[in-house]
Amino acid sequence: MDQGVRVNKFLSEAGFCSRREADKLIEQGRVTINDVIPEMGTKVLPTDEVRVNGKLINERNDAKIYLAFNKPVGIECTTNQSVKNNIVDYINYHERIFPVGRLDKDSEGLIIMTNDGDIVNKILRARNNHEKEYIVTVNKPITDRFITRMRSGVPILDTVTKECRVEKISNTTFRIFLTQGLNRQIRRMCEYFDYTVVALKRIRIVNISLDVPVGKYREITNAEMDELNRLIGDSTKTEEGSLPKTEKVLVNKNPAPTKDRKDFKKKFTEQRPLRNERRNK
Repeated sequence: MDQGVRVNKFLSEAGFCSRREADKLIEQGRVTINDVIPEMGTKVLPTDEVRVNGKLINERNDAKIYLAFNKPVGIECTTNQSVKNNIVDYINYHERIFPVGRLDKDSEGLIIMTNDGDIVNKILRARNNHEKEYIVTVNKPITDRFITRMRSGVPILDTVTKECRVEKISNTTFRIFLTQGLNRQIRRMCEYFDYTVVALKRIRIVNISLDVPVGKYREITNAEMDELNRLIGDSTKTEEGSLPKTEKVLVNKNPAPTKDRKDFKKKFTEQRPLRNERRNK
């Protein structure tokens, strides 16, 4: 007897969006099964009609699409086509595809576009240590001290970034290799040390490199996909499964000050540039 599949998985496997995006659509009441708005976790049977915003979603054929797109500055990495300058309308591909992760509107470079929902979280989950490479230009001369401190972990967004490789390229440009993707991570890391990012370009995701002009895309080759699948083969598919149940912890987003937190703040405040150092730069 066919027990069906969860509606978020159905939308992902149909190539409509990632599971995370599907969950948002369900929460917003934009998904129906047989004209009824489902609850999260509702299963879809082969005889069911699934619609998003009234549009019928059919099960996808086996053809999977993988594109390497060089996103220009000003393009929004969203599948919401009501958003001006969204990436879906910009590419105008003949089949439904969506981005793996995102780049800020003010950033440019490599975005993988696909209709394969399962690969999204495999690439994005930080604990899988999948490397992404960026070229960054800042507003003033880069010092050795700045490079050292960027490598060592920077306190942003109530956490500390993972240690990473950072290489100076020129007086105001550096290369950085990240295995996590916090919101506006590189910009926030630079801001912590009173640097402003003036240009940011992603040039590689795992083994997929950027080699097309700005605004263009190419198909990712079978050889590249074989290597990518080998590298991410042991990755967790979904966010829900990314941690064992015993490791899931509810975190108070507004904890009261404690000695540990005060010590944490003191430790990393010492990394900030001194006032005199700021004046002399």
